[in-house]
Amino acid sequence: MTVLTGSRSGARVERLPLARYTTLGVGGEAEVWFVENHAQLAEAMEQPYRVLGGGSNLVIADEGVPERVIRLAGPLAERDLEPDAALSTPDEVVTGWVGGGVPLPGLIRQLQRLGLSGLEGTVGIPAQVGGAVWMNAGTRYGEMFDGLHTIEIATPQGVRQVTPADLHWGYRDSGIPRGHVVTRVRLKLRRAAPDEVLARMDFADHARRGQPKMKTPGCAFKNPGGVSAGKLIDEAGLKGTRVGNALIAPEHANFIVNLGGATAADVHALLDVIRARVTVPMELEYELWPDRGPA
Repeated sequence: MTVLTGSRSGARVERLPLARYTTLGVGGEAEVWFVENHAQLAEAMEQPYRVLGGGSNLVIADEGVPERVIRLAGPLAERDLEPDAALSTPDEVVTGWVGGGVPLPGLIRQLQRLGLSGLEGTVGIPAQVGGAVWMNAGTRYGEMFDGLHTIEIATPQGVRQVTPADLHWGYRDSGIPRGHVVTRVRLKLRRAAPDEVLARMDFADHARRGQPKMKTPGCAFKNPGGVSAGKLIDEAGLKGTRVGNALIAPEHANFIVNLGGATAADVHALLDVIRARVTVPMELEYELWPDRGPA
């Protein structure tokens, strides 16, 4: 770790290996900015940058990236779940601001204890709120836009607030363009008995129990036209295929796992094998740093 200096706004800046911040556990070094407010974020965005949240759905090159890497911290990683009296009703709660750096799994558990329903379909997704909103993360049982009221977005030109109705969002896509950072959100949720919310969480989580438990970015490909990408990869006979220390999981063919010591190059080689063997065009669900361009 190398601590860097020179931030006018007081942001903490360090040169760090990015592997420690990803669920896959690969990735080289970069200059990491830990920003706690809009002034620090604005300074970090003055140079080319990337935003790193929970580190899922992400494969970072072994040599790292040349851009600044932004991590939301401090107040931008805190939550206020108190109902906003001016916006809430007896049946529906609009919360205070929830920071983009808040881990989603802990948030979902807290909402359950409070008896707030709407996001339990996202249970088990290893993301932070900002990244989960940016890609509209979800499962077959629900997605982030099921529970959003207001989204605060920062750009190099300033901060603005939008609602879901302002965006062209859809499957794994918020409609928020690159170069925009989701800094905070207000949630819009239904009141329900905590036991009922827990039951829906358990139901959604049960469907995920066949997924691998090793280090993984998550699903590699989006389901093309409603067809299971995992089924297509399995039918191509690729379950258990290994390159280096990266493996197409025997439990679920749409997952690539790190057996320990895998490199980004190993993962890219497996992705190329899948693309070569599966005849149906599939869109990659992973974000690649840097982008390798079309396959």
